[in-house]
Amino acid sequence: MRLERVPSVPADATVRHVDQFETETLDAIYRAVTEDRPVSAAETDLEPGEVLVFTDYYRVERV
Repeated sequence: MRLERVPSVPADATVRHVDQFETETLDAIYRAVTEDRPVSAAETDLEPGEVLVFTDYYRVERV
């Protein structure tokens, strides 16, 4: 999966804030954002389509 920066959040989107994640998932999100790399579904509990609130909004997309 990859994280795609989005300018806004649709009203029907599932939104999760970084303080809601386990350490392993948060580490994977940080690496994905700072290193512009995909996220392994096996190392996170992220679901395609949900929006993460980190330094910006990021939508989880299947690769």
